[in-house]
Amino acid sequence: MGKAVDLREFDKGQIVMARRLGTSIPETARLVGLRSAVVSIHAKWINDGDTSSRRQGVGRSRVFKKKEKQNRRQTVAQLTAKYNAGPRASVSEHTVQRTLLDI
Repeated sequence: MGKAVDLREFDKGQIVMARRLGTSIPETARLVGLRSAVVSIHAKWINDGDTSSRRQGVGRSRVFKKKEKQNRRQTVAQLTAKYNAGPRASVSEHTVQRTLLDI
């Protein structure tokens, strides 16, 4: 796998013009001399302004809220007991400690 390099302005212009003329992505990639994935992502960025395909709202919800992050006087054991007493899924002391260290 090669090192990532930014597209030259000339290549960007070629991609934009070829796509506006109705050329397919594989044909545009062949004309410009780049992979079709690069052409596809650049064309999507030009049209939508966004290349992110990451789904939002996926994964485990945050264990701590801002209020708890500010209260640093409680011990890890106290915070773990507090969260495990609630209706949410239980958390380990390791998770609590790691989260506090990330703050």
